[in-house]
Amino acid sequence: MASALQIFIFLPLIGFLISLIHPERDEKRISRTALVTVGVNLAGFVLFLAYWALRGFPTLELKDFVLFHTDSYEFYIDFLFDRITATYVLVGTFLTFMVLLYSRHYMHREAGYKRFFSTVLFFYAGYDMVVFSGNMETMFTGWEVLGITSFLLIAFYRDRYLPVKNAVKVFSIYRIGDVGLLLAMWMMHHLFHANVSFHMLEDRAFVLEHLQPHSLVGVFMALMILVAAAAKSAQLPFSSWLPRAMEGPTPSSAIFYGSLSVHIGVFLLLRTAPLWRDQPSVCLVVGLLGASTSIVATVIARSQSAIKSQIAYASIAQIGLIFIEIALGFDALALLHFAGNAFLRTYQLLVSPSVVAYLIREQFYNFVPRQHHARWVLPKKFMYSLYMLSVREFDLDAFMYRSLWNPMKNLGRRLDFLTFWRVVGIFVPVYLLGLFLVYNREALPGAVTEILPVIFAAMAAVLVLKSFTERRRARMAWLLAILTHFWIALATSFNADFGFSESYLYLSGVALAGVVGLLCLRRLKHLEGDIDLDRFHGHCRQHPKIAFVFLLSCLCATGFPISPTFIGEDLMFAHIEEGQIGLAFLTSFSFVLVGLSIIRIYARVFLGPHAKSVYEVAYKSS
Repeated sequence: MASALQIFIFLPLIGFLISLIHPERDEKRISRTALVTVGVNLAGFVLFLAYWALRGFPTLELKDFVLFHTDSYEFYIDFLFDRITATYVLVGTFLTFMVLLYSRHYMHREAGYKRFFSTVLFFYAGYDMVVFSGNMETMFTGWEVLGITSFLLIAFYRDRYLPVKNAVKVFSIYRIGDVGLLLAMWMMHHLFHANVSFHMLEDRAFVLEHLQPHSLVGVFMALMILVAAAAKSAQLPFSSWLPRAMEGPTPSSAIFYGSLSVHIGVFLLLRTAPLWRDQPSVCLVVGLLGASTSIVATVIARSQSAIKSQIAYASIAQIGLIFIEIALGFDALALLHFAGNAFLRTYQLLVSPSVVAYLIREQFYNFVPRQHHARWVLPKKFMYSLYMLSVREFDLDAFMYRSLWNPMKNLGRRLDFLTFWRVVGIFVPVYLLGLFLVYNREALPGAVTEILPVIFAAMAAVLVLKSFTERRRARMAWLLAILTHFWIALATSFNADFGFSESYLYLSGVALAGVVGLLCLRRLKHLEGDIDLDRFHGHCRQHPKIAFVFLLSCLCATGFPISPTFIGEDLMFAHIEEGQIGLAFLTSFSFVLVGLSIIRIYARVFLGPHAKSVYEVAYKSS
């Protein structure tokens, strides 16, 4: 029975691959492939659910295959099926089928018709991978798929300025969530000294045996999980990305940000609840975060003029309540709340264009001003202040920029003295010296061996900061981002149990992606001349094949699960010792900025309004 789980996971992936070979203009075959794929998955899952119920709702686990194995590390794909998975799969499959049915006509004659359906199928494959996941590694595989498909669908209208800019903004928040998940996985490796499955975590005695001597480790791990969940589910202080994500087509807004993708943070908390539920301080933080988000989002939603923004903040408020329910231990109520919120927000977003058209006509004939009952209770000055704050969305965007992105940009600007030849003259000799030292690390004093990884990780951070803030040369920014991976591998290689074969595995995908990406940029530079990063160029219009190959290179270089670098990233963290907090921080910081820098290069060079004025310039927003 457990072996049948593979069908529901790999069928959407097969449908996605089939959709890629259809002709661009054959709308009937494209939509039919998507509908048949999800429809067969839905029918098969309903039958499987009935059989599962007759068997008494057993928990099913399937350890499918091992991707990488050493004496101290194992990366394996594991699937788990229980009531949480059943709820998420049933809701997700049904809503995906309905949205695809709606999109069949809604997207008719859109230039990106095939691109839309292929991306939705890829999203659905990633969603199934997350909700069927039996361990953190499998979940992270689908987690990455959700992130890149979100970016592609927000930037669906890729010839417009705001969709592309907001896609990069949302991806930046997702990268913070990625690092939270990576750090949680890193600490779990050291806490349990193995890759544990979610089914093993249901053994309360097993979890408490490892947590009680390491209570601070447990708190840190729980907080990293909470950061990942808050970033994915748009909780404070990350709430402002959800309305920005509505720049994509209405059907993708419904399925991604109204119903499924935005609830993945809830799923993460439900799956990992055995790790942190016995820690009252963590439960209190989760509950307070949900309560504060719910209050703030409710206030903001009542003052938004755009209907999609109203629905987005209303959904955020409900997810905040679900966080409170999980913190209190009401998992069944949280699942029911998830299903209700998902159905309601999908319906609201799909009918939102009709509602707006109706209200525009209606206000000319039957407009009645809203009666403000609260003004007799609350002071007028407080009401005005609250209204201004809610209109400005509590300056959540400005807070993120002031506290996170602007300091990074300021640090990066101080590195403007680093030209290409200075980077070569300084960093290449130091890297060669580091290679010599790592191959002779047995002869080094212990104190030197402890400090060198932090120094080399700091140099990786310097390179990626320069890449992230580079405003001119795209090829230099690309090379710096690729070189960052080499410095991370060098920093981690000083640990005693680290084998050089693991570095080669990690860097193999990066090296290939770096060469291919550099060739793409060189070819584009030869054809177009100007590919500086000071503006959007929109070259995917004229050079779609180069854009596609460069996107694949970007995915490989950022650790997407299509190259060995994906396993390598987890390997890097697994070999960072529990006490090496500085190395873990610098490595995670570099991983965040590498992904952002590479996606920024892709967006600036290939997306946005075309640099040449001979092409039609679209509106900034969709």
